[in-house]
Amino acid sequence: MVKFDIQNLSIWFKEAQALKDVTMQVEAHEILSVIGPSNSGKTTFLRTLNRLNDLELSLRMQGFVYFEGKDIRTMDVELVRKKMGMVFALPLPLPLSIFDNVAYGVRMHGEHNKKKIIQAVQEALQQAYIWDEVKDRLSESAFKLSGGQQQRLCIARTLAVGPEVILFDEPCSGLDPISTAKVEETMLKLKEQYTIVLVTNNVKQAARVGDRTAFFLMGELIELEKTDKIFTSPAQARTNDYISGKFG
Repeated sequence: MVKFDIQNLSIWFKEAQALKDVTMQVEAHEILSVIGPSNSGKTTFLRTLNRLNDLELSLRMQGFVYFEGKDIRTMDVELVRKKMGMVFALPLPLPLSIFDNVAYGVRMHGEHNKKKIIQAVQEALQQAYIWDEVKDRLSESAFKLSGGQQQRLCIARTLAVGPEVILFDEPCSGLDPISTAKVEETMLKLKEQYTIVLVTNNVKQAARVGDRTAFFLMGELIELEKTDKIFTSPAQARTNDYISGKFG
């Protein structure tokens, strides 16, 4: 099943073109790794999927992004962002308890039944594979968690509101290798229930977790292929040069 169908997508911010005629699809229950050097259009692509780029007044867009067959520009923006949760590069816990960090979005979406909120928080923490580490600390400040735990808490906060898609924007860039491994393990388990798009500057991470990998360069989609193939026999010389470290 196709989750996103992107057709001839071009994005400008003022006069600077960030994406150039991108056409591709994202399949349900896959991890799509998006790689490329800085300023290649990766994050712009990601933020287009849940319309975060709409916050940029200078945005100009051509082409189409369809989510389950619907043009995202015709969908209610709050619904889009509920369906497409986002996890950012640096963990951004709220200055609240561990419990209230996860409950925050649930309450914001109108749930006030205490039992349902407790259930949603527990399920989200379990899905983010951090429940066993925090179940006896739920009233503590989220700032007492390690960086890796904070990032998994942010994943739980995203899951608690019931998204269909999780967008990761370099979620491990500030984490140590052990924490990175735990976040990657979480991603691999989550794809059974969610569609995941992962922007990463770490090509080894893309190779470890991605079902397919998209290589962007200077706003263009250069290649999109199954991850095993793109890392062993890429069709484009520029892809090979990037993943082999010749530039980037």
